[in-house]
Amino acid sequence: MSELYDVIIIGGGAGGMSAGVYAARGKMKTLIIEDKRNTGGQAATTSEMENYPGILEATGPQLMDMFREHCNKFGVEFVRGLVTGISIAEDGFIKTLMTNKGETYQTKSIIVATGATPRILGIKGESEFRGKGVSYCATCDADFYEELDVVVVGSGNTAVEESVFLTKFVNKVTMIVLHDQGILDADRTAQEQAFANDKIEFVWNSVVEEITGDELVNGVKLKNLKSGEISERAADGVFMFVGTVPKTDFVKELIELTPQGYVITNDKQETSVPGIFAVGDVTDKFLRQVVTAAGDGAVAAVAADRYIEEEENWRKSVAEFGGTAMVAFWNPLSKESLDVINQLELNCKDHPEQRVVTIDTYKSQNIASRFSVSEVPVVIRFDAGQEAKRVDVKDISELETLY
Repeated sequence: MSELYDVIIIGGGAGGMSAGVYAARGKMKTLIIEDKRNTGGQAATTSEMENYPGILEATGPQLMDMFREHCNKFGVEFVRGLVTGISIAEDGFIKTLMTNKGETYQTKSIIVATGATPRILGIKGESEFRGKGVSYCATCDADFYEELDVVVVGSGNTAVEESVFLTKFVNKVTMIVLHDQGILDADRTAQEQAFANDKIEFVWNSVVEEITGDELVNGVKLKNLKSGEISERAADGVFMFVGTVPKTDFVKELIELTPQGYVITNDKQETSVPGIFAVGDVTDKFLRQVVTAAGDGAVAAVAADRYIEEEENWRKSVAEFGGTAMVAFWNPLSKESLDVINQLELNCKDHPEQRVVTIDTYKSQNIASRFSVSEVPVVIRFDAGQEAKRVDVKDISELETLY
């Protein structure tokens, strides 16, 4: 069993490393577990990085190297491994992570930043020729196809931007698009770049039926969606850019996911399980970009720090206290709450074995939710850490029933 971390981040992409920077700079003991040889996630496979504010000229791998250097500056620890399971202590605070190497790590909070993997269409020949002419990463493999002809499947931003990048190496790029002529799913800037590039050719209203070859890819069979006609086209490689699938199998029984497998989070990047957060492409969100993942990471790290502070204060003040704790749930906008706290403190002068603990329901939403407190003031008496009596205060005289 390893030492206890404040936060363990699963995944070393933009979101994970951003969380690492914020957590470690905030003096949290921070570990990033990455299942790949290199950090960077999907961003490290992106050839051009034109829309990350302040970075005018950098590739995805270069930007991710800078993220890694920033993590190193603040002392983030890195280990390689694939997290296969998470267990949570009975009190809900300490979490244990298990990896494919048989290692275990303990932490007070977790940030899931596993990202997503390229979607597999299941086209005939796709799996057979993966690594033998079928690729999902232009940055990784473009130089293998210098002066050759390649096919690109997809018409979104990634497909179009990577097609433009490929033209720096290949003889010709043929984009297979299932839409009518002139319609792409990419943004306007990316479309203009593609249409203006004379090394990019488009085949409209079509899908790839089969990827063909012997030991290596040598072509594709295309189906026209309007006529049903099957045609063949020679190609030395096929690049697939048809979306991604979130890497959430290891938490699908633990936290709430969308039907598509993305993690559901709130504005603090909190999941359905207290102390577990999620960031970046693995979450259910409107825009999946490096800059939004980095923002998610910053939010999650600060929220994790607040969560730990809240939980440790609760354990020290109430759960592990051997005497009687009068816990007043309040908010500063409620005059009744302030009156209740004042009365409890007066009562405690006659009961020195007791203490008053105040819980601001806005700042400590996890604690309030745990005890189903939706309106204030509420006072709960705890004896030796165990709930003994609860009063939803309507009249201050009701406090007498707690003694």
